[in-house]
Amino acid sequence: MSTEALNPTLPILTAKDFASDQEIRWCPRCGDYSILAQVKKVLPTLGIPREKFVFVSGIGCSSRFPYYMNTYGFHSIHGRAPAIASGVKISRPDLQVWVITGDGDALSIGGNHLMHMLRRNMGLKVILFNNRIYGLTKGQYSPTSPVGQVTYSTPVGSIDNPLSPLCYAIGSEATFVARSVDVDIKHLTFVLERAAHHEGTAFVEVYQDCNIFNHDAFLYATDKTVKADNIVYLEHGKPLVFGKDVKKGIRLNGMHPEIVELGKGVNEDDLLFHDEKAAEPSLAFLLSRMRYPEFPEPMGIFREVSAPIYDQCVTEQIDAEIKKKGVGDFDNLFNSGDTWTVE
Repeated sequence: MSTEALNPTLPILTAKDFASDQEIRWCPRCGDYSILAQVKKVLPTLGIPREKFVFVSGIGCSSRFPYYMNTYGFHSIHGRAPAIASGVKISRPDLQVWVITGDGDALSIGGNHLMHMLRRNMGLKVILFNNRIYGLTKGQYSPTSPVGQVTYSTPVGSIDNPLSPLCYAIGSEATFVARSVDVDIKHLTFVLERAAHHEGTAFVEVYQDCNIFNHDAFLYATDKTVKADNIVYLEHGKPLVFGKDVKKGIRLNGMHPEIVELGKGVNEDDLLFHDEKAAEPSLAFLLSRMRYPEFPEPMGIFREVSAPIYDQCVTEQIDAEIKKKGVGDFDNLFNSGDTWTVE
C-alpha cells in the first residue's frame, strides 16, 4: 500500500471526483463501462491524492481509459504501455501507476514489454481487458481467440493455439495474479481493491464483453442461470467448491484436478484447498489451466506473494551511490575525460 494511503488529512474523494469531462466513446453496453465504474469506485477508498494517480494505456478500445479519468495519464503507443509506465514509476516512485491494456495490445506486439515488467515486479497495477477479439480495428482474431473462431481475419476459423493471460503472468513470476468478469460488480471491485493495495506488480485479467464483434464470448461465466456450474470462486484457505447447490468440488488425482460430487464418499476435507500465498507458483499455474467447458473456470486471486520491488531497488541503489559519492554534477561529468573544442 502507498505510504500516503488512508491519510486522514486528505480531502474525502468520491467516484465523481475521478470522472473527467470527456464524452465516453465506447459502444453502448460495452463491458468497458463497468470496469471504468469500478475503478472510479475503488480509487477514493485508497486515501491517495488524485494528483498522485497516473493511468497509462496502449492502443485499443480499452486504451481510451485515461481520457475518462480525472487524473494524470498517457495514451501511449501499441504494446508499449508497460515500458512507459515503468519509466514513470521509476522516476516518480511516489505515484500510483495503473496500466490499462487489452488482449491484443498486451499479448501480441506488447508481449515482450509485459513479460519484463512482470518479472521485474514493478510497483504497477495492470488491468488487462480480455474480449478475445480486436475490437478497435473491427473484429480480427486476437492472441486469446479460441481455436476455430470465425473473424474477419480468420473467415474459416482460427488455427492458432490461444494464449492464456494468467498462465503468461504466472510464468513470468508475477507476484499478484487475479481474474474477474466485467458484469460481476461486487467481485470485480473486490479484486481491484486487492490489486490496488498490493506491493509490486498486480496483474488483473477481466473478462470483458465486446458486444459488437464477439458478443457473449463469456456467457458461460456471466449468465446467472448457468455460471454457478461454470466458475469457481477462489478463497484463500478454503476448498474449491461450486455448483448451484454448492455440491461439487475440485480435488487432485495425483497432479491432475478432477470434478467430484460432495456427499458421495467425498467431503470438503478431500478437496483442493486454495493457497494464494504459496511461494511456489505450481498451484496457481494449475488453477490457471482449468478452462471451461472441461472445468469450471477459477475467479479471484490466484497468487499474492512478496518479492523485491524493482523501482524501490533502483531508488535504494541511487540513494546508496549518492551517499557514497555525493550529489553528481552534470557539467563536470560532461566535461570530464578526453574533450575537444570544434572551431
